[in-house]
Amino acid sequence: MAGKSAPYKGLKFGEIEMLDEQQIAIQDMARGFAAEQLAPFTKQWDEEKYFPVDTLRDMAQLGFAGIYLKEEHGGAGLSRFEAALIFEALSGGCTSTAAFMTIHNMASWIVDSFGTPEQRAKYVPQLTSMEKIASYCLTEPGSGSDAGAMRSRAVRDGDAYVLNGSKAFISGAGVSDIYVAMVRTGDDGAKGVSCFLIEKGTPGLSFGANEKKMGWHSQPTAQVIFEDCRVPVENRIGEEGEGFKFAMMGLDGGRLNIAACSLGTAQTAYDRAVDYAKDREQFGHSIAEFQAIQFKLADMATDLEAARLMLYNAAQTLDAGDPSKTRKSAMAKRFVTDSCFQVANEALQIHGGYGYLADYEIERMVRDLRVHQILEGTNEIMRVIIARDILK
Repeated sequence: MAGKSAPYKGLKFGEIEMLDEQQIAIQDMARGFAAEQLAPFTKQWDEEKYFPVDTLRDMAQLGFAGIYLKEEHGGAGLSRFEAALIFEALSGGCTSTAAFMTIHNMASWIVDSFGTPEQRAKYVPQLTSMEKIASYCLTEPGSGSDAGAMRSRAVRDGDAYVLNGSKAFISGAGVSDIYVAMVRTGDDGAKGVSCFLIEKGTPGLSFGANEKKMGWHSQPTAQVIFEDCRVPVENRIGEEGEGFKFAMMGLDGGRLNIAACSLGTAQTAYDRAVDYAKDREQFGHSIAEFQAIQFKLADMATDLEAARLMLYNAAQTLDAGDPSKTRKSAMAKRFVTDSCFQVANEALQIHGGYGYLADYEIERMVRDLRVHQILEGTNEIMRVIIARDILK
């Protein structure tokens, strides 16, 4: 799946072809994987809280573990737009598993983009193959939205840093092999934060209990704890004080990835609602004949179309390096995740009591989508980012 992609040409409306052949092939490949390797198992993974590592590694064989990493060390070299296509397709099979792959991609991208040649040569091939699984560590128990207020600290001691503190809500914690962590090395504020690559098994690195969550059951979530954890200086990514910048740059793409996962999930919920409305009969008619249901479906279809356009435009903007990329990524994350949660919730409503049952899986989609309005920056923080850019 490697190779430079053609410029984004947009969507396909009617007879107007707006995806190139490679993009269509990538989308079809991801959809096929989702249908065959994710969708049949997602209910079981959710119920058993099973982390499908082997399936993730199968995804990696298609290039999905390093979608926008450079080709030099095994990355696919694709665009953020193509990443959106892939995650939209994968999430139609399993939201939680697709979402974990977005996190692995973001952590791996930081290593590939800002690491030294030696760091990249050592770690990136293991990440793109998913021989090593990566987690991204920014949030702390006392600093969620205010990420710059983190308290975890790294103190230089000869040829190593000694880390103390903890990270909260870390996907993959305890299972992942590599932790890309933002830790304070200097004064308070964003400029005092540095980035470290910490390998599992490092003395002083431990993990909290697996959190009991509303959704995202096919991936573990726990605290990452540093107790006099010695990390070699050679495992610092970039210079001291550059970590917060790396984190924010990673989040521009991360927000689009999670929005894409919302879109793919909501599309699946919508499709099932349409089918159910046609089949379900009440008062001697299919409920699809009732205007109340028709209007719901019309609004859901409109919201999905608007969300898709906003997401794809934001991805194009990020690929182009446009100065508005952070604002548009925040806009897309806010609008898409809010709209798609509502679409899934309406799909549950159309299913009535059956939508509340696990056998119909709509309730799982609603549970999984809810956290997308919180992570990668809450949607309230997205509004702050947008407003600051408008008013600067």
